[in-house]
This record gives sequence, structure tokens and C-alpha cells, in this order.
Amino acid sequence: MPDQQAQVCPVCKVRIVKAAGGDKVLFSSGPPGTRSRLSARVCQFVKKNGCINKDPNLIGDIKSEDYYKPDL
Repeated sequence: MPDQQAQVCPVCKVRIVKAAGGDKVLFSSGPPGTRSRLSARVCQFVKKNGCINKDPNLIGDIKSEDYYKPDL
């Protein structure tokens, strides 16, 4: 994946890469995710100007598995 396809959020520093089937979010740790997972875990709490994950059409539906669930 060439870096020119990646966007870096100035707020949370996560990378979003255009990919077939939907954008891939590269978190600082853990497996890649989706824009909906990013929104559920980060964006809903950090409401600052400059966030690149605000468009509901790009985020899509947030599912219950998108939210953070610590291992019990």
C-alpha cells in the first residue's frame, strides 16, 4: 500500500488507507479496523477540529463489536 493513499488524522494520528471493499484504519496497536470501529472507539470521545472521520456516509453503521471490550 503506497503511503500517498494514506490519510493521517491530525487529532488522533491514526492512518486511514483506501482499500478495495472499504477504507482500512491502521491503529497504533492491534489489527487494522474500519472507520466505524475508529468512530466507536476514538472519535466519539475526542471531538476536536481536524478529525478526518466525521462523515457518517464514510463511517457507516456502528456495530456492537466495533466498541472496545476489554478481555475479562
